Amino acid sequence: MGALLGSRQVLCVVGARPNFMKIAPIMRAFAQPGSALSARLLHTGQHYDAAMKHSFFDQLNIPEPDVDLGVGSGTHAQQTADIMKRFEPVLDKAPPLAVLVVGDVNSTIACALVAVKKGIPVIHVEAGLRSGDRGMPEEINRILTDQLSELLFITEADARGNLTLEGIDSAKIHFVGNVMIDSLRYNLDKAVPAATTLANANCAGAGDSPAEYGLVTLHRPSNVDDPVVLSRLLEVLARISERTPLLFPIHPRTESRIAEAGLEGLLADSAITTIGPQGYLEMLGLMKDARVVLTDSGGIQEETTALGVPCITLRENTERPITVSQGTNTVVGTDSDAILRCYEDVMQTGGKVGRVPDLWDGESAQRIVGVINAWAESGR
Repeated sequence: MGALLGSRQVLCVVGARPNFMKIAPIMRAFAQPGSALSARLLHTGQHYDAAMKHSFFDQLNIPEPDVDLGVGSGTHAQQTADIMKRFEPVLDKAPPLAVLVVGDVNSTIACALVAVKKGIPVIHVEAGLRSGDRGMPEEINRILTDQLSELLFITEADARGNLTLEGIDSAKIHFVGNVMIDSLRYNLDKAVPAATTLANANCAGAGDSPAEYGLVTLHRPSNVDDPVVLSRLLEVLARISERTPLLFPIHPRTESRIAEAGLEGLLADSAITTIGPQGYLEMLGLMKDARVVLTDSGGIQEETTALGVPCITLRENTERPITVSQGTNTVVGTDSDAILRCYEDVMQTGGKVGRVPDLWDGESAQRIVGVINAWAESGR
């Protein structure tokens, strides 16, 4: 019981939209009577607005944060530094048993750095994922956070190899499955139908859901910040929409980049319906009923694999290779011909059948909390 003589609480950090689906099942697991430890929730405010509060926290039943740092947006350096400055006094006031971080956003590395420098163990959920592309800020966040962590929870068995190659003790690594899929399974029967989402959309051109449609998401800087790449992607999406109408929940930053590049006409003259950013249950419904998904999101690659929906990833690489080797995902880059060939294959053959990877069974958070409890009981 050595570790439990001090704090019996784990401080769980959430900061950006991709984190919310991962933290919800973990908070539920800590709240169950069988857990020897409890959890507090800290929101850095890396992504926050009132609509997001409803569409993610409320829909996912995430408890109100015990601490909200209210950091807001900024460059990578500004945001990381602001989080670190505001996070340190929280740890000084009430040092937890450990700090648990998820994913690969700036909040993840910022809070991990502060914790480890103060001698507080770091727990990383979704460790060991690698794209091999160090030009991605998220890749740097992943690598550094894993090096700082005392417990590393991986979503796929191959991630262990990535970590051991980087010198991490295999005893710290635990294969538990994917908490994103915990949230998906927990909420699948609550998913909002596409027709309802479109009926509720406050934008021109949104109407009834087509009988068959594709879903599009684009947000990565490599795709939306370069007008040449962005134009090429919108042109090929417009061509695809001639056969399969596309629904495009458009990120505000992406919308701004389209306007700056003067590319609004490519959307207006196509069968692409743009709607505003959607909540978790709305996106889940849009994915579930889609004929095909075209995306540059990492999490959507996993969710489409769990749903059995063909996914075309508009990136040159992926940090989630299991979605390609076992799931429904195909990575095609941004070449128009490659995208069209993959789309045609989906239309003609139905795309990859795939399978749900091992331990993507909705019980990952329970396994995580079980390991943390045992680790604490052992005195670390």
